[in-house]
Amino acid sequence: MTVSILRTADAWWVHTASGAARIATDAATTRELLADRVAIDDAARSSYTVPVSRLKPLSPVTVPCRVVAQAVNYASHVRDVGRDPAKTQLTFFRKAGGSITGPFGDIVKPPHVQLLDYEVEIGLVIGRELPVGTEVTEANLAEFVCGLVVTNDVSARDVQQAKGQYYEAKSYPTFTPVGPALVLLDASELERFGELRVKLSVNDEERQNSVVKGDMIFLPLEALQAISRFQCLEAGDLVLTGTPVGTAVRKPEGVPAGPPTLEGFLASQAHNRLYLHDGDVVEATVATDDGTIDLGTQRNVVRYA
Repeated sequence: MTVSILRTADAWWVHTASGAARIATDAATTRELLADRVAIDDAARSSYTVPVSRLKPLSPVTVPCRVVAQAVNYASHVRDVGRDPAKTQLTFFRKAGGSITGPFGDIVKPPHVQLLDYEVEIGLVIGRELPVGTEVTEANLAEFVCGLVVTNDVSARDVQQAKGQYYEAKSYPTFTPVGPALVLLDASELERFGELRVKLSVNDEERQNSVVKGDMIFLPLEALQAISRFQCLEAGDLVLTGTPVGTAVRKPEGVPAGPPTLEGFLASQAHNRLYLHDGDVVEATVATDDGTIDLGTQRNVVRYA
């Protein structure tokens, strides 16, 4: 059975059927908490709970941590931006850990950003050190991926296009909402990864809705096998796994073949109403259709700085 971990300003909690049970731990970070599994298991069995509605959850992934993300990793999204899924390569980029915010915090658009986009993603939380050169297999994958979280890879598309790179465009503070729960999984539950459905809405208008199986191109096993060739990961680090069709950015129409200029790109997106606006409410959720694995729902309001 999955174990859902919540974090507040002063404590860690296990979300049980009767409420939230406080974890008796001195852990200050996600890494430290994951090393205290006895305390987590004790809380999961506790009958002393408080209503979850009384809690104000923060991101269950603490900073500092590494945030590594997969690019264009759903076939539906690849086609939507005018590329061929069959020619897609496994590609990573980094996000600043300081971009992490809570599941109910504001998404704050910097004043210079024009095109603010969303990307619901499944986050893999690393459970133990993954040194460079580690052999990751189906048999030991669950040793390294201890749990999953809902994430939103918020993106400044104009900055991304202007500079030809992802790091700045996706790393402003609040650009990675995480949570509400860190859902710990065993090996058999992790095998159901392909059954997860990722959904995102803006002001109750559904924008993204896709099941992993049949759409995600490179699954977690392939991702960690590739990462382990060049990047050490540690417990508490976060790996984002890509997003499906439905983001605001669209293949530029009426733009000559080849990489568009910034002016051409901005012109092609000028009348696109799907980008995020001040006051928009973004909700993202990840779960299996039968509800057996449920990562919860995050709700973030967009604020223009």
